[in-house]
Amino acid sequence: MAGVTNVAFRTLCRELEEAKVGTVSGLYVCEMVTARALVERHPVTMHMTTFAPQESPRSLQLYTVDPATTYEAAKMVVEENLADHIDMNFGCPVPKVTRRGGGAALPYKRRLFGQIVAAAVRATEGTSVPVTVKFRIGVDDAHRTHLDAGRIAEQEGAAAVALHARTAAQRYSGTADWDEIGKLKEAVTSIPVLGNGDIFEANDALAMMAATGCDGVVIGRGCLGRPWLFAELSAAFTGSPAPTPPTLGEVADIMRRHGGLLAEHFGEDKGMRDMRKHIAWYLHGFPAGADLRRALALVKTLDELDGLLDQLDPEVPFPAAATGPRGRQGSAASVSLPEGWLDDPDDCTVPEGAEIMGSGG
Repeated sequence: MAGVTNVAFRTLCRELEEAKVGTVSGLYVCEMVTARALVERHPVTMHMTTFAPQESPRSLQLYTVDPATTYEAAKMVVEENLADHIDMNFGCPVPKVTRRGGGAALPYKRRLFGQIVAAAVRATEGTSVPVTVKFRIGVDDAHRTHLDAGRIAEQEGAAAVALHARTAAQRYSGTADWDEIGKLKEAVTSIPVLGNGDIFEANDALAMMAATGCDGVVIGRGCLGRPWLFAELSAAFTGSPAPTPPTLGEVADIMRRHGGLLAEHFGEDKGMRDMRKHIAWYLHGFPAGADLRRALALVKTLDELDGLLDQLDPEVPFPAAATGPRGRQGSAASVSLPEGWLDDPDDCTVPEGAEIMGSGG
């Protein structure tokens, strides 16, 4: 969720959950940052780790390929009180990451993967900062690693594991294989197992948990343009009445708040440029008109955003067309990997150059 789950979006999600169900129970994770850039205090990375004053627990998502750098980054998080939780992401399927051995490619190297998880756990040992680990089913159907990865993370002291039930080759296409989440739950018995993939509404989360026995869910693309999804999930998990889906007028107010929060975080110019990508997600399924959509996609100021949103019909109810898959889907493709990457799963050589490919930092 790079470029999405910054402090502005997380604040919005938390506000909506509290407003609709009276509490905040979700764990909102920051966008992925690179361990090396964090240790080197890259200004962009440090800005990406911004948390709101009232945000608790603070959850930092870490991309990493090197045990030594992982240890230094996790130690820095603890010693400088940068976050209350570290979530290690080994699920990124982007070619520029996997071709260097990072992201979803890395768990194939079982020993290296174990060394990285162990380094983070060692750096946080004796503290209240848990380390969790997220990964995919594997590189492709011929190279599945999730059961090994789950057992290794469990043995090395991870507090929980999460599985995006797709291979790297699938990227975001097709259907998540929830059966594999169930298999991981059977293989990993002493820590929670979380499921991820194709959760676009609260009933999807309940269905996943019923089908797999997993202990909780991780939301990614399902919240794009739907920051109120977490309120719906909170209500479903507690048996509370489901919040009423927002009208187009209420969505417009949410967009105004999102734009304001982005302007606070980035400044108005960059904040509005960042807001543009959210427009299509928010208006998905709603009648808005091509001209208004184009104008919103080029918005430059908060005043302009406000004026354009005033042109939407506030009485339009939430449409059925706005449900279902969100964000990019694309198609399956061969995974770009370093030459000889699949030759030896026990090779623990640190991938060259992969540390700089994981985040804006």
